[in-house]
Amino acid sequence: MNVNVGLRPLRIAAHVEFVSLIVMLANLATVHLAPVSSLMGPVHGCAYLFVVVATWRTEGARAAARVTALIPGVGGLLALRRLEREGSRQAVA
Repeated sequence: MNVNVGLRPLRIAAHVEFVSLIVMLANLATVHLAPVSSLMGPVHGCAYLFVVVATWRTEGARAAARVTALIPGVGGLLALRRLEREGSRQAVA
């Protein structure tokens, strides 16, 4: 199976998690609009939960990738990198 196709939902959720964190921090550092916080907070939380569950359910995911997914904000991107690296190693072997 192509690693990139199997990880597509995780890739999308990891990027949503990261971008939503950046938007929330930028909002906090600048104008602090309540509607932005009200929208991005739940988006970030849902994306974070999706990343954690998707990583833990990924077949062949090692413990390091699963624990990395628990880091808020960037954990999804780091776990995705680990999963892709592990997948490419399995494809070569």
